[in-house]
Amino acid sequence: MIQVLAEIGIIMLLFQIGLETHVGDLIKAGHKSVVVALGGFLLPFLSCFALSYYVFSLPQLVSLLIAGTMTATSIGITMRSLSDIGRGNSPEGKIVLGAVVLDDIMGVLLLAVLFDFSQNGQINLGGAARILLFMMVFFMVAPTVAKSISFLIRKFESMSKIPGIVPTTIVSLVLFLAWLSHSIGVPVLLGGFATGLALSQRFFLPFGVSLRADPEFSDHIHEQMKPIIQLFTPMFFVMVGLSLDLSQIDWGSQFFWYFSISLTALAVVSKMGGAIFIRENIARRVATGMAMVPRGEVGLIFAELGRTTNLLSNEIYATLVMVIAYTTLFTPFWLRHFYKKFGKYVDA
Repeated sequence: MIQVLAEIGIIMLLFQIGLETHVGDLIKAGHKSVVVALGGFLLPFLSCFALSYYVFSLPQLVSLLIAGTMTATSIGITMRSLSDIGRGNSPEGKIVLGAVVLDDIMGVLLLAVLFDFSQNGQINLGGAARILLFMMVFFMVAPTVAKSISFLIRKFESMSKIPGIVPTTIVSLVLFLAWLSHSIGVPVLLGGFATGLALSQRFFLPFGVSLRADPEFSDHIHEQMKPIIQLFTPMFFVMVGLSLDLSQIDWGSQFFWYFSISLTALAVVSKMGGAIFIRENIARRVATGMAMVPRGEVGLIFAELGRTTNLLSNEIYATLVMVIAYTTLFTPFWLRHFYKKFGKYVDA
């Protein structure tokens, strides 16, 4: 039962990520966000794959999953951390927001490809091309369907006296599109992400001006869906905790300590590396890079994929969860301390 609830929770989690993903923010932020996102995606992926495959001699598919997990950035943790110290609307905050949006989109694409590899148990470039083609078609069709149905929901809500029509209908829509994505051979998570993306405030062409989002209704959906999301998504984290068997880890193993410490260091440094390439002062580059470090729930989704397909051993899974926890929990403290000490140089 917990497994079923956790699967619904992870779909709802991707729905929330899609709902909070404003593609327009990426365009407004400009090329700096693109540079930070590409650097923060490629550097962790390539360096962590090299560490896993060439240094620790892990299987190629396992190394790809580890590398994919380290590319993630949690939009919720990142933006909340910046907002809490009053830097959400700062120049670096806008760069980070655009970068995280692009990071999420690339992460979902990578997740779909790795999902196909894990299902087949081998790397199949032809299968990856097929998955990407199906995803393109799905992202053309699903958001249009979701957006059209949302207009019907808005009309019926004004006429209907049935309470809870918005959350009930949206949940049905999310689960329907999750089933549709699964039926064409891509992860069910994409159904939730596509629905959230279609219903976000700033969804735009190529789906037509007539389907442009109503910001007020988008906010209304967000508010109505919060209790549902908050009910189911914790079950995903419960499942992660139940799956993490620390008693099975050989704490005296040199492999475990060398791998976990080196992966943590590389995960932090490589994620910050994307900000090096933008034209800003050093302090702002460092602040931007630090804000990109938290993996959060997005990283856990990758790790859970490896666990459920039995590709990751208990030691490696535990290492990934600990790296994700470390980068997520400590980043707000790093940022606050950095701005306290060097904030004046960021705005110089």
